[in-house]
Amino acid sequence: MSIGEVQILAISGSTREESLNTSLLRAASEGIRGAGGTVTFADLRDLAMPMYDADLQRDKGFPESVREFRRMVAAGDGFLIATPEYNHGPSAVLKNALDWASRRDADGVTGALFRGKPAAMFSAAPGVYGGVRALIQLRENLSALGLFVMPGQMALVRAKHAFDEDGLLNDAVLQAEAESQALRVAQMVLSLRPRD
Repeated sequence: MSIGEVQILAISGSTREESLNTSLLRAASEGIRGAGGTVTFADLRDLAMPMYDADLQRDKGFPESVREFRRMVAAGDGFLIATPEYNHGPSAVLKNALDWASRRDADGVTGALFRGKPAAMFSAAPGVYGGVRALIQLRENLSALGLFVMPGQMALVRAKHAFDEDGLLNDAVLQAEAESQALRVAQMVLSLRPRD
């Protein structure tokens, strides 16, 4: 299957340099790249968006980091989204990014940048739950944005030692699962496109 025209945006809800969640997204994205698609990563650490503040938006508009993230979201045909689990929920930095992207701008341009696009959810954690509890809340957040959240999800347990030196998962079955989750997003993008 060729998916060369598909542009996927990967968003990790972790800002750690050696993030397990970012590693999982990189491993999953190999499936899309192998099929000819393009995956771009939104680095929330580099973007460094302030906490969402309606008064800030009203008085000064979107900060440049927010505008950049919104451009990336608008250009994405679909999404791979991963989050660590903090207190049984998704990370604040991820939720903040989603909140900024959902706002309407001063010119009335829609804040529904995610609407009608597919997304797959991932989480990785060093413990035995793999961040699965955070994915419950994340699914609700993403659905509220109008995303088609793919059935299923990947919660990688004991993730600290799950990756090899090339960044792939040590377990070939898990690597195939991660790639399959990502490829389903690309396939959904193609199925949603109008046909001539």
